[in-house]
Amino acid sequence: MSPEAGARGAGAPARAWVSVAALLAVLALLGAGLPSDWLVWRRDAPLQLWRWWTPVAVHWTTGHLVANLAGCALLGWLGWSARLPAHAAIAWLLAWPLTHLGLWLDGPDSALQRYAGLSGVLHAGAAVAGLAMLADRTCAAMRLLGAAMLAGLVWKLATERPWAAAVTTLEAWSFPVAVLAHATGALGGALAFGLVGLCVGFRGRHPAPDP
Repeated sequence: MSPEAGARGAGAPARAWVSVAALLAVLALLGAGLPSDWLVWRRDAPLQLWRWWTPVAVHWTTGHLVANLAGCALLGWLGWSARLPAHAAIAWLLAWPLTHLGLWLDGPDSALQRYAGLSGVLHAGAAVAGLAMLADRTCAAMRLLGAAMLAGLVWKLATERPWAAAVTTLEAWSFPVAVLAHATGALGGALAFGLVGLCVGFRGRHPAPDP
């Protein structure tokens, strides 16, 4: 195999990750022209299954949208640079609905009755990326970067204290911030990465027989 072909092969898995980041960004942009009431997550509508995915298409302000688009770009660039494997992208996709399913854990009296935005799923992506880099057996620097990323994510969640209040007010935003979604996103990402990792490991130990 030529060096050029090897380089192309090494970058190929990261395309799946970048595709997920691009999909989220496109949905966020398209959502600007759609009725938000049909897309937001609502605590009183657990059986409206599309709401497990569609909150990413709704943003309360232009600044909210721009910040989340920047997060998509950053995670996409990080995944491409780190050459994250395809199963990391699958884990991020799986964490997408898990992020919103986790919001129901706060109970019917939660201050968070409606949720919209990409931040929860972006935190899921950050958790998946950090774990994928930490699991890299070929590069110590990559493992160190993954550990630092996960430490930063844990520190951010600790400062937001989602266990104390699902919603908080921050000076940078003109609307209440659903910090609970950041936590459920990170937890959903970790859970999804573990589940996908188990499946990948099982397939590696039990390859399909040759035809």
